[in-house]
Amino acid sequence: MTSAYLYAATRTPFGRFNGALAGVRPDDLAATALSGVLAKAPGLDRAAIGDVFWGNANGAGEDNRNVGRMAVLLAGLPTSVPATTVNRLCGSSLDAAMMASRVVETGDADIVVAGGVESMTRAPWVLAKPSRAFPAGDTTAVSTTLGWRLVNDRMPPEWTISLGECNEQLQARFGISRRRQDTFAARSHELADAAWADGFYADLVTPIGGIELAIDECIRRGTTAETLAGLKPAFRPDGSITAGNASPLTDGASALLIGSESAAPAIGLDPVARIAGRGVHALDPQDFGFAPVEAANAALARAGISWSDVGAVELNEAFAVQSLACVDAWKIDPEIVNAKGGAIAIGHPLGASGARLLGTLAHRLAESGERWGVAGICIGVGQALAVVLENTTSTTGATQ
Repeated sequence: MTSAYLYAATRTPFGRFNGALAGVRPDDLAATALSGVLAKAPGLDRAAIGDVFWGNANGAGEDNRNVGRMAVLLAGLPTSVPATTVNRLCGSSLDAAMMASRVVETGDADIVVAGGVESMTRAPWVLAKPSRAFPAGDTTAVSTTLGWRLVNDRMPPEWTISLGECNEQLQARFGISRRRQDTFAARSHELADAAWADGFYADLVTPIGGIELAIDECIRRGTTAETLAGLKPAFRPDGSITAGNASPLTDGASALLIGSESAAPAIGLDPVARIAGRGVHALDPQDFGFAPVEAANAALARAGISWSDVGAVELNEAFAVQSLACVDAWKIDPEIVNAKGGAIAIGHPLGASGARLLGTLAHRLAESGERWGVAGICIGVGQALAVVLENTTSTTGATQ
C-alpha cells in the first residue's frame, strides 16, 4: 500500500448564525471551497480527480441529494468526476478525509478531494410524514439546525439529552470550573484574532464572491475571561456552560486535496503532510465530548508514535469543558492545542469543521517545523475521530 498525502487545503471564512453567509446556499458554499482548493493546483487536470468525499451533517434542505456531487457540478468540474456525501455529524469532513486517504492508500485513486459544508442558518424546519393522508390533528415543525430531532421513543432518555446538558454532566464528572472554561474560551478568541492579524489564515481561506466577510465572523477581539464571566448559564440555572464558552452556530465550508506521492507531478505541488494514522472511538452518547481521548490515542498507536512526539494539536472546541477534559486526559502541554484559535472563536459549521482542523494542522506544522500533529473532533451521539499528520515540508518532517 502507498501513503496518502495532503497537498493543499482551504476553507471559506466562517459566518455566524444569521450573519454574512445567511443568504448563501450550502451547495454554493461547498462549490466555493472545492474551487478554492483546486485553484491552488492550477496545472491539475480536473478530469484526473478520482473521487470527491464531502461531509455534511444536516442534509435536510438545499444540501440534500448528495451535496458533494452538487458542489462538483456547480464548481464546473467535468461531469466525469464522481462524489459522495458523508454524514458522521460533527466529524463528517474529517471522516471524508479519512475515507479519501484510504482510497489513495489502496490504489483505487491517485488524486481525491475531501471536504465538507454546513449552513446552520439555512437548515430547514421539517415535519414528520403522517402515517395516513389528511390527519385531523396538529403537527409540529422541528428545527434541523442542531441536536436530536424526531427521536425514536425506544432510545433511553439519558442518551437523548441536549448537547449542553451532556457537557454539564461532563463538568460535574471532572470538576472543571467555570473560570477555567471562560479562560480557555477567551484564549481561543485572542489566538484566532492574532492569527488573522499575523496573516496565518491568508493562504488558508478562500473568499466568497459578492460577500463582504474578510475574517471569521464570530471572533470577538478583546474577549476576556472577565467579560465572559458575566454571561448567564445556558443549560442549567446553576450551570457553567454559556454562549461564551461553547462553539457558536456557524455557516461555512472547507476542502482538502489528497493524493499519492506519485501524484505530485500531476498535481503540480509538493505534499505538505502525510496522513500517518487514523482513529475512531465510541462510547455512551451523553459522554460524546470525551470521546476524542481514545480516538487520538488510537491514531497515535497506528502512526507508531506517542504524545511525547506531538508538537501541534487541533482539537475541535465544541465546548470548552470537553476540550479541557480531553487535554487533561492526554497530559499534554495546553499551549500546543489550537495555537491559532479554535471553534469557540472561529465557529463550528458541523460538516466543515473536520477538514478545517486538518488544513490548519498541516499549516501549523509547516510554519513551526514540528514533525507530528494530531487533529481530533468529538461527535454527537457518542463518537469521535482523530488523524495524525506527519510534516513533509521540512527536514524534520521527511519520511522514508
